[in-house]
Amino acid sequence: MRTAVTIIVPTFNERDNVAELVARVGVALAGRDAEILFVDDSTDGTAAEVVRVAADTPLPVRVIRRAENTGGLGGAVALGLAEAAGDTCIVMDGDLQHPPELIPRLLSRFEQGDVDVVAASRYVGGGDSRGLGTAVRFGVSRAATWLTKAMFPRRLARSTDPMTGFFLVDRRRLDVPTLRPQGFKILLEILVRSDVRIAEVPMEFSERRNGTSKATLRQGATFVAHLARLRFGKMSLFAVIGGIGAVANLSIMWALTAMGVPYIWAAIIGAEVTIVGNFFLQERFVFGDMRPDARGVGARFAASFTFNNVEAALRIPVMALMVETWHISSVLATALSLVVAFFARFLFHSLFVYAPRRGRARRADAAPAVSEPKPDTAAQRIIRAIDAEAMRPGEL
Repeated sequence: MRTAVTIIVPTFNERDNVAELVARVGVALAGRDAEILFVDDSTDGTAAEVVRVAADTPLPVRVIRRAENTGGLGGAVALGLAEAAGDTCIVMDGDLQHPPELIPRLLSRFEQGDVDVVAASRYVGGGDSRGLGTAVRFGVSRAATWLTKAMFPRRLARSTDPMTGFFLVDRRRLDVPTLRPQGFKILLEILVRSDVRIAEVPMEFSERRNGTSKATLRQGATFVAHLARLRFGKMSLFAVIGGIGAVANLSIMWALTAMGVPYIWAAIIGAEVTIVGNFFLQERFVFGDMRPDARGVGARFAASFTFNNVEAALRIPVMALMVETWHISSVLATALSLVVAFFARFLFHSLFVYAPRRGRARRADAAPAVSEPKPDTAAQRIIRAIDAEAMRPGEL
């Protein structure tokens, strides 16, 4: 039987929340043709509780009990999308941290007809993330969001909270079998794998009342690995250019010292030449697709040159501080400082140096102006081919 709206609720040991969740969703959807679909991986009898509650609810309530927890919560959502009776699907957690009272607003925004996804954001104006609890969890959440947006600066340009688990999606705009979710972040998978238009509404993220949080270090590692699978191409090119720059730096130092130049001056010259060279290589091969919407090349160069010099000036004192306070070897401290510096440089360039100008972002939905076609070079075709391979499902 077809319905207009399906509420998909992936659950893992949320038995104590089922009755209240169903009741509040029922009130939010009063008068609508809708169903609630639980996809359950629990060990506490959640599926049986869903069946019990379903016997006395105005809305149809179904439960799919998975024999195997494939893909974690994201895999459960993918199964729910495939089995939903309605094409308008709303995904939400079963822990009551996502307020069901926000469902009508998600539907109202979607019914304007100009978007395919409506996400409930903790970070858009009017949103609230206090339900995360501790400052550590808030910091981890924000850092993960920044890293994700840096990895996909164009696809996630209109998303302030790509990690949210509460969102509406038009299933007709998805190729569900191509989704390969791992862990919690199914919306990220959808936004990256699909060409969809997104809008956001603010959400007050509530505190958990029953059960325990599913966020663990293992889930964090799963997220990082999945993020790398989704967007390995851009960061890997950035790393390759960094490696080329390191070799060039050492070569310049060796040549200059062999010519009798003092090693301090040789190091400074090598570093400056490398910084400039890396900028032009990154312009050409890493961030070329972002240049048309970014600031002018002069502003980009000035920001990149300044940041890299400040980073280089700070890295050695930080390395020395680690050696003196942590009592680790200078080699290990150097390695750690280089890893941190690599991610800092990538984040800065992706989120700031090549960030779309505000005017360009506002005009993103406008009809494109008629202009001469840009030349299609062999290098551009190679980069597109690498990017296509990086975006292919199940690439690693």
